[in-house]
Amino acid sequence: MCQPDPNQLETLVRLAAADTGATLLSVKPPSTGSRRRRLWELDSHAHCPIVGVCMPIAALRRLVDKVLAGRAVADDYELHCGVIAECRLRTPVAEAVQRELDRRCMLALRQAAQAKTTEALAAWWRESSQGKDLAGAFWATLTHARCTPALEHQVLGEVHMLQHQVGMARRVDLQHFENLIDENAVLARELGAAQQRCARQADEHRQRSEQQQSQIVQLRAQLIGRDTTIAALREDLQTLEAAAPGLKSRFELAREGERQVERIHQLERALLQAQQDAERQRRLHDKLGDELSAELQRRDIAPSELAPAEPITRLDDRAVLCVGGRPASVPVYRQLIEHTGGRFLHHDGGEQDSPAKLDSTLAAADLVICQTGCISHDAYWRVKDHCKRTGKRCIFVESPSATGLKRALLALVPASAGEP
Repeated sequence: MCQPDPNQLETLVRLAAADTGATLLSVKPPSTGSRRRRLWELDSHAHCPIVGVCMPIAALRRLVDKVLAGRAVADDYELHCGVIAECRLRTPVAEAVQRELDRRCMLALRQAAQAKTTEALAAWWRESSQGKDLAGAFWATLTHARCTPALEHQVLGEVHMLQHQVGMARRVDLQHFENLIDENAVLARELGAAQQRCARQADEHRQRSEQQQSQIVQLRAQLIGRDTTIAALREDLQTLEAAAPGLKSRFELAREGERQVERIHQLERALLQAQQDAERQRRLHDKLGDELSAELQRRDIAPSELAPAEPITRLDDRAVLCVGGRPASVPVYRQLIEHTGGRFLHHDGGEQDSPAKLDSTLAAADLVICQTGCISHDAYWRVKDHCKRTGKRCIFVESPSATGLKRALLALVPASAGEP
């Protein structure tokens, strides 16, 4: 179908000359009418770019199949060459191509018809060729009545070079497309892996959710069972309270009895501790007395010398508190007081004993001797305030000594002799 016959030799030569850039200018004078040229009226070297640019190969094959009432078996190149050969003359194929191009390029033909001169047509071509409808501008310009051979040559040359550029761009796009295919394959694999991970995570999440729901159901069941048990116990409690009206008070009394028993145990333990402390104090007192006797014997001092020169009325088991004094003199103080029949109490005035303990010791004393030279200010004011509030007899001794203590006893005993 596309094999040229001997009569087509001149056309092929002209087409080859157009492809190599040769200038073939027609000497025909320009037309002065308004009739558009037909496809078969154009130079044969224009048929190839017109068919190649303005007719997609798929549309061209459908058109040929329709005209021939069959199915063309030629490949794309053979089909292209055969249609070009048919367009040299007014054949059914050429007429069908003419109608199809007019239909496809109707808008461009209307716009080009407004150009009344060759210069206007050339200006319209330059503007329209930069747009999207290159095929329509190409067909409308070549078939225009004011298209001169020079303009036709210019248009064919621009389209020829554009085809080269399009071919190069197509090769670049093809390489880019192949790269995109490779990248798409990589991304597809990554997407598949991500989908698998998402599916696995979704399955794990679903399993955890099912386990949590199961635990929630179990906890709710346990909660309901607990509430039921509590309600039953409350009913039993109400029944017992109704059966025994004083059950609650007896229960409180039983708890109070338990607390009292525990309190008694604590007091017994405290009493035992106090007895042990008293036993230790007695042993310490005996030890200090023995040491004092030994010291007196070492110094050859008779115990009668420790007795006061003046007769002292007995204190009749009164408690005498001695606040302060030197630790070494405490046994002497004890012996002097107990010699008069009193009970000896002692507090060091805050040196080692707790100041808070002084209050209880003051409360247990009947008479107070305060040696101000060796006690703290806090102990001094505690003694003074207590004796003032309670009216107890109190003697303040500035210098701690046995003689000072004797004088204090002489001052205390007459004042307290008449007391019961």
